[in-house]
Amino acid sequence: MSFRILHCISSVNPVGGGPIEGVKQLSAVNQQQGHTVEVVSLDDPGSPWVKNCPIKCHAMGPSKGGYRYSAKLVPWLRQNRSNYDVVIVNGIWEYHSFAVWRALQSTPTPYFVYTHGMLDPWFKRTYPLKHLKKWLYWPWAEYRVLRDATAVLFTCEDERRLARQSFWLYKCDEYVVNYGTSAPVGDPEFQRRVFLEQFPHLEGKRCLLFLGRVHVKKGPDLLLKAFAALLKRLPVDQARDLHIVMAGPANDAYGVEMKALASSLGLGRHITWTGMVSGDLKWGAFHSAEAFILPSHQENFGIAVAEALACSVPVLISNQVNIWREVQQAGAGLVDSDDLPGTQRLLDRWVQSDPAVWAQMKRDALACFKQRFVIERSAESFIQAMEIYGLRRNEPVRGFVIGAHNEVGGSP
Repeated sequence: MSFRILHCISSVNPVGGGPIEGVKQLSAVNQQQGHTVEVVSLDDPGSPWVKNCPIKCHAMGPSKGGYRYSAKLVPWLRQNRSNYDVVIVNGIWEYHSFAVWRALQSTPTPYFVYTHGMLDPWFKRTYPLKHLKKWLYWPWAEYRVLRDATAVLFTCEDERRLARQSFWLYKCDEYVVNYGTSAPVGDPEFQRRVFLEQFPHLEGKRCLLFLGRVHVKKGPDLLLKAFAALLKRLPVDQARDLHIVMAGPANDAYGVEMKALASSLGLGRHITWTGMVSGDLKWGAFHSAEAFILPSHQENFGIAVAEALACSVPVLISNQVNIWREVQQAGAGLVDSDDLPGTQRLLDRWVQSDPAVWAQMKRDALACFKQRFVIERSAESFIQAMEIYGLRRNEPVRGFVIGAHNEVGGSP
């Protein structure tokens, strides 16, 4: 028996980072398990990322504006919902989530929602005017999306706890699932050579890898400032080989701002901006790194953190990355606060670490990944959530069985 699963996401463009990467990796395992998986998005059908998507993609674009409205999505969902056992909403605050609610409310087709950290109160504190705008929208749209979902899926306990703090009007069935990523495939030494052939000046350097979108919430400014301060404190011969690899999209206004900051701090010879990397080049970046760093102000899960662990690369992360406890308990990296002093302490502990201690941390990093973050465990947990809520394979849901979950909320 198998499920027919439809993921709904605003875009399958890999530049979107974690959510679409998670969909791809989860779907690959679910398909191996015998389930049918497709995705519907708001992309233009002619987009290269639609054509290259490894999952069958139904593109309902082109969409309009930042909200990504498309008049095609609701009619398509209503017409095709009977082809699927379950719909999975990935992310909120764009039209696709509200469209699923509009199309599926009062129908026997269940839907689940991954918020992917988008209800973290960091956004409320950092962008108060945007939050006020969201409040005007919340009661009529996203509140109903979550309230009427079969369940809202959180990828860790911290995400579930923090989601309750953004809006007092909040009601949903909460369920925490395991989340993870795929282990790298291929020869690590070959992948390392691929990366170093592309960036030969990094041969022999002690590389610190930042991989992901260059976005304000990920704290790249903290990294650049702390690294510049570190170079000034160290003897020249010790600082000479230290290098930051910034791997990810950085061509928007904020990315340009960060490049200018790096130049003003005198980091030119100590930093490489690779742009987005994938495949062997991406894995080569991990295998060429001595450590991975993410001083994020808000990070729901951090797929790149798990990928680093899978490559036996210790991680230097802030305590706002929601899997920091697991990393700390496993001895798989270093954790500190998401401010400049905290980031400086992370770098100091890295450069001052005893080689034998660091070698053990590399082994612990891989063990942490295998025990907690392999994608197969995530896929099993995902399917288990479907079963706990009463989903019968290839049969429409007529109700659900309350399992291991939490129901919270105020007014219906």
